[in-house]
Amino acid sequence: MTRWISGATALALAVALVAVIPRFGFTKPEAALWTDRPVTGGISAPAASPWVELARALKPAVVNISTKRVDAGNQFFDQFFGGRPRRMVRSLGSGFVINSAGFIVTNNHVVDGATEIKVTLADGRELPGRLLGRDPKTDIALLKVEATGLPVIPLGDSARLQVGEPVMAIGNPFGLEQTVTTGIVSATGRVIGEGPYDDFIQTDASINPGNSGGPLINAQGQAVGINAAIFSRSGGSVGIGFAIPTNLAKPVLTQLAAAGHVVRGYLGVTIQRVTADLAKSFGLPGAHGALVASVAEGGPAKAAGLRPGDVIVEYDGRRLERSDELPRLVAETPLGREVPLTVARDGKTLTLRATIAKLAEPQEQRTAQTAGRPALGLAVQTVTPQLAQELGLPVRAGVLVSGVEDGSPAAGAGVQPGDVITELDRKPVKSVDDLERELARVRSGAPVLFFVHRNGGDLYIAVES
Repeated sequence: MTRWISGATALALAVALVAVIPRFGFTKPEAALWTDRPVTGGISAPAASPWVELARALKPAVVNISTKRVDAGNQFFDQFFGGRPRRMVRSLGSGFVINSAGFIVTNNHVVDGATEIKVTLADGRELPGRLLGRDPKTDIALLKVEATGLPVIPLGDSARLQVGEPVMAIGNPFGLEQTVTTGIVSATGRVIGEGPYDDFIQTDASINPGNSGGPLINAQGQAVGINAAIFSRSGGSVGIGFAIPTNLAKPVLTQLAAAGHVVRGYLGVTIQRVTADLAKSFGLPGAHGALVASVAEGGPAKAAGLRPGDVIVEYDGRRLERSDELPRLVAETPLGREVPLTVARDGKTLTLRATIAKLAEPQEQRTAQTAGRPALGLAVQTVTPQLAQELGLPVRAGVLVSGVEDGSPAAGAGVQPGDVITELDRKPVKSVDDLERELARVRSGAPVLFFVHRNGGDLYIAVES
């Protein structure tokens, strides 16, 4: 499954600003999740051929990912008001192994909402895939299969890519496994409207539906991108494909492996690009930096003294050439760290200091999973104070059941949409992450004991897992 971009988006691509790879400031783990060692015998850039040896060496590390998901609309409201019949949807995508212990990278949109993930290795083995974590903002997901000694593809330095450099894509377009295409890097730093950290590699290597999650490989046999999207009016390749740079993916994968989610820094400003005309208006020597359009109340920027109209020209000692650089730098800053901001204000330069806070992520409704199988058939979301107020819930913490899959263990046990799970096996559950963490510890086949709040009362429900 590869996303494509409609013709209406073409104008936006032409005028979009250049995004910068967000690195989140995490040190390399002691046990490396991936390797950056080039494949022996790799060809030297800028030679475009032969690719035969690299294809032979790397194809075994590329996998086919098939998923099942329930297309059910808004299950919570359908329960009470009626809605369209639920149906099972199947989709295909690609991925590649980055660690011989069974760690596989793919796109978030390949596995988003999946109730079942199946990974087919190059040797024909079909294994259940366990979702370790996903990051919608960068469209990256990390899977795990129970296998060892798998062939891997090393992750290279995407910042070293040059326009015109030869690259190779491997994937499963239209379900045709182990397909290899070659081309060049057409551009870098493309913004295509897919999220706040857009910084895509554009390539003319043929990418089609089913290529999503597969590797874009340089001439040294390293993955420098994760194939993610195409520009097409027909849904097929027209020579404009996009890949997520591996330098963006590395810190995300580290966090997904460690915690299952990504934490980013927060400054609390809305910014805009400094044009040549604006630079003259603000008395700046050149069109660089980030113009502060607004400052969030209660945020780090407000506490530091930033004002609308300030131009941030340096962040933590790093000169800002473009406004796009600031979100990436803030995102990678460790939480709680105080950073200096060099600001141009009223023709003068001053230094302010801001303490970076945690970027609050909106709560997502998702299907709880464990061990690559549906976690009892529940669609759930964390109960926040705002959600509790909106729905009139008497509890302020727990997990709201927003949907129950027909025929699932949860449905058979009597779990209903609108239930709020506050305990699992006598342990408090305050978020979806808590629920998934506790479910992961449950032995397959063992019963799960929920403590549920329903219609003003409390009850225990035993669900066979």
